[in-house]
Amino acid sequence: MKILVTGGAGYIGSHTNRLLHERGVDTVVLDDLSDGHPEAVVCGRFVRGDFGDRELVGRLMAEERFDAVVHFAAFASVPDSVIRPARYYRNNVTNMQNLMDCCVEHGVKYFVFSSSAATFGEPEYTPIDESHPQKPINPYGMTKLIGERLLADYDRAYGLRSCSFRYFCAAGDAKDGRIGEAHDPETHLIPVMIKAARSGRPFKVFGTDYPTRDGSCIRDFVHVLDLAEAHILGLRYIMENDCSADFNLGSSAGFTVLEMVRALEKVTGQKVPYELAPRRDGDPAVLLASNDKARRLLGWEPVHSGIEEILRDAWNWETVRGY
Repeated sequence: MKILVTGGAGYIGSHTNRLLHERGVDTVVLDDLSDGHPEAVVCGRFVRGDFGDRELVGRLMAEERFDAVVHFAAFASVPDSVIRPARYYRNNVTNMQNLMDCCVEHGVKYFVFSSSAATFGEPEYTPIDESHPQKPINPYGMTKLIGERLLADYDRAYGLRSCSFRYFCAAGDAKDGRIGEAHDPETHLIPVMIKAARSGRPFKVFGTDYPTRDGSCIRDFVHVLDLAEAHILGLRYIMENDCSADFNLGSSAGFTVLEMVRALEKVTGQKVPYELAPRRDGDPAVLLASNDKARRLLGWEPVHSGIEEILRDAWNWETVRGY
């Protein structure tokens, strides 16, 4: 089997690319390095380029004859999407459609999509299952929802089978510290907390008046290794059943931001300084996943997603990281 991994030099893409290789799958990574790192592509062929470049993608598909595409490439910052929505619609929607058109033209029948829990907006109930209404409250979430709708229409019209995964909060890093989370600027909670602990400079806790246990947001953290495993299981599922599917991926355990601060202090023995700040636009109060469907249909288990294991792996990566 041969797979095109878009965004495979990024955080979740690089871990999935590595796991695919370990399972005997031949991969080609396509990444423009706007957010990714070439050092993160530790296996497979690397091609630097834009996944929305139809000429480049068409040439790759003609040369390589891929069985599937696993699509990670996207802009993924909620606050930035509020400030610069055009950037997100252009990249996450228009470029994705160009990629899908190439799949149809070159006979690629399977497409695994990195979606987001941001498609749900403010939860009407928790834990959030796949039947929950999708009402995004920020442009990033809307672009991911449009991607899901595009895939549904392309399935009906062209037979492009897809598997969409709505991540909650991806976290953790490779056990050997070889690859990990390295965004610039970094906006994800755990690496931001670790930088605060190491530097002594406080980070900001956005929102102290949410209807939660301590007034800060509640989030569901899932290990990147568990996410990588889900992509392999999801691809296998749609290939074996000749269908399309969607799944929520989380640990089903929620922690407030302030609880995460205390957990990191416990794991590392380091003080984590922070400052309280107003809410950010586009941030829901609670995001907590139901992963029952993924467990039932895919046989997926978030085996690495205990919060202490996630924090230890993240701390180790920040200690040994090479890029």
